Amino acid sequence: MRHLQPHRRRRAAGRGLREVAMTRPARSPLPSLPAVAPEGVANLSRRRFLGRAAGALVLGIALPARGRAEAQGPAEGAGAIAPQPGTRVPAFLEIRPDGRVRLLSPFVEGGQGIATGMAQIVGEELDVDPARFLVECAPPGPDYAVVNGLRMTGGSFSTRSSYALMRQLGATARDMLIRAAAARLKVEAGSLATRDGAVVHPASGRTLPYGDLAGEALALKPRDGVPLRDPASFRYIRRPVPRLDVRDKATGRAVYAIDQTVEGMLHAAVQHAPHLGTEPLSLANEDEVRRMPGVHSVHRLPGAVAVAADSWWRARKAVEALRVRWSAPEPEGIATVSATFSSEAMRAALADAPGEAQVAEAQVAEAEGDAGGAFASAARVIEAAYEAPYLAHAQLEPPSAIARFNPDGTLDVWTPNQMPELFQALSAQAAGLAPDRVRIHSPMLGGFFGRHFAYGPANPYPQAILLARATGRPVRVLWSREEEFGSDALRPLSASRFRAALDAAGRPIALEVRTVGEGPIGRWFGAMVQGPVDPSAVEGLVRKPYAIPNRRMTFVKRAHPVTIAFWRSVGHSMNDYFYESFLDEIAQAGGQDPFALRMALVAGSPRHRRLLEEVADLSGGWKRGPYEAEGGRRARGLAMASPFGSETATVAEVSVEGGEAQVHTLWIAFDPGSVVNPAIVKAQVESAAALGLSATLVEQMLYRDGQRQARNFDAYPILRREHMPAVHVRIVESGAPMGGVGEPGLPGVPPAVTNAVAALTGQRVRALPLSNVRLSGV
Repeated sequence: MRHLQPHRRRRAAGRGLREVAMTRPARSPLPSLPAVAPEGVANLSRRRFLGRAAGALVLGIALPARGRAEAQGPAEGAGAIAPQPGTRVPAFLEIRPDGRVRLLSPFVEGGQGIATGMAQIVGEELDVDPARFLVECAPPGPDYAVVNGLRMTGGSFSTRSSYALMRQLGATARDMLIRAAAARLKVEAGSLATRDGAVVHPASGRTLPYGDLAGEALALKPRDGVPLRDPASFRYIRRPVPRLDVRDKATGRAVYAIDQTVEGMLHAAVQHAPHLGTEPLSLANEDEVRRMPGVHSVHRLPGAVAVAADSWWRARKAVEALRVRWSAPEPEGIATVSATFSSEAMRAALADAPGEAQVAEAQVAEAEGDAGGAFASAARVIEAAYEAPYLAHAQLEPPSAIARFNPDGTLDVWTPNQMPELFQALSAQAAGLAPDRVRIHSPMLGGFFGRHFAYGPANPYPQAILLARATGRPVRVLWSREEEFGSDALRPLSASRFRAALDAAGRPIALEVRTVGEGPIGRWFGAMVQGPVDPSAVEGLVRKPYAIPNRRMTFVKRAHPVTIAFWRSVGHSMNDYFYESFLDEIAQAGGQDPFALRMALVAGSPRHRRLLEEVADLSGGWKRGPYEAEGGRRARGLAMASPFGSETATVAEVSVEGGEAQVHTLWIAFDPGSVVNPAIVKAQVESAAALGLSATLVEQMLYRDGQRQARNFDAYPILRREHMPAVHVRIVESGAPMGGVGEPGLPGVPPAVTNAVAALTGQRVRALPLSNVRLSGV
């Protein structure tokens, strides 16, 4: 594979977390901090952010009662309208006198288009053009816990978890405005209608803008069960409404975490330990570094050293000049990131995990029929082992955080995140404060990919808190590209072994899968995992749509010493590659066409048969090849995936040039059940396909001698523009319950590409990326 340099910011998506309720992760607290009051720090007034315009309507939708979590922080403005005890409010509306609508969204915008989607949903029922919405991320608080009783932006779950609630919010607000207008006009509410931000009395022609009615509407009690619009009358939902954030991004006005500043702040750069888990013991030239231009102070942190200065560049040059003596790592083994730890050692450990005979029944992830009996009577048995490497998030925006202690004893933290309440709780723990003394500010994200969850040493906000406490001033910590690549939490390396039993006609009658490794849900949200099977480690291997009558899938946990993370489409990103590739091996062993085999195996599922038919039609008719095409011989591969409540079928067309795979076209049929904004859905599927292809062709994070070998994009290539194929997406709305959008476009790409490579070359690639393999000429 040719050397591939990064060419653009990866497109953002709400990927990274499975659609399950989660609990706060177990986490070792940071060292306790001295109670030193900072001086000269101005207090922050959140009224500038949450201030309520005079006469504005502020509305909350009360939901069924539940136990309130611990205090989540003081709220002002819209957030100060507290729900009744035992209720939660997922969103607030503010209708301003000028007719604009401000929505405090439960979700963080990071390029996935959630702000636009929320405006479409609420605007549809409120009868306001989404273009007139101002959408901001709500502050921490139980009011916004709309995802299974929690609040997060991830798991391709934002829209589908809140669709009904946000529609009800808009409808209830519209009802209150109509009742306020009826009282003012002295007419029956039933005689009124609305038209794009105004209440209209058709009989008299009188019109009252929403902004004029806001104060009166605020005094009314919301009614329960306000009817919703008939979907047949939708004007905004299911339409390609333009993105609300495009203009600011195109003109440079969008503010990301890296753009934020606080008056009087210091800039800090860090140098992390070369081996995870080791600590700084001494600094040979600390006095010399303190005298460097602009340097304010030098600090030791858990697993790192830092320099605070009057500019980040000066801080970086100073911290890189520090000569640090670090504690020694363990000499060998995989229990820690030892001096000899390597990717190869971890792969070997996964391969040496206990066999099927040693797997306890409790570790069975899925079982159906009598797999043992089917194998005993099989006409043929085939088997294969697959693996996938560690992957970095490799986003363009490097991690940063600002922390400021205020004279009143509160703490403000500005940090990219996907779970504001969780970051608030962990920041409070790091600072030795109660959660209600911490305010979290959640900026627009420069990409998701699962990077912005709390991963302990892979996050900069604890360093910012420690340094702000130590210096008595606001501090912004910004990691260099090298420090980000060295400390990013990684998608875990994983391995799975497959066995299939075929009957005399070549049809699969049994399938066994054993996957070994560790998933991010088990690592960071272990309390919610019931039993020894981590759902994030086996998703994509279980509950497949194929009618193979006898199945047994088992999971063996083997913990990683490195910091692991969610990564776009999580376990599906590798497991669907494993499964769908092996399914093609089954087809080959049984003398069957891969498309025909899949059609037969989903014969009882009209939804999946339709997807296969749609992707075949989209690609001009299924043909595996090899076949002659422009420029030489090509072949096609097929894969299906069922991630995050949605269904996909993917076809990839490839050629081989100079021993490297060239992907020319991807066709993806995508069924999310129903959609809000088809343009955003299409963009998300396209961007997920690009990331999936990047991982298929070139991405891997290698460990050698206990250290990561890539510290920048020169050693961690991502997909280049000239290697990006044409992507054709067909949205198939089956009417099934709404599924996710941000992640499902990815998992089908790796197996579709490798299946095409196998069809073209006869080489079955069972370990990614393809750049590790020189493909045979054809």
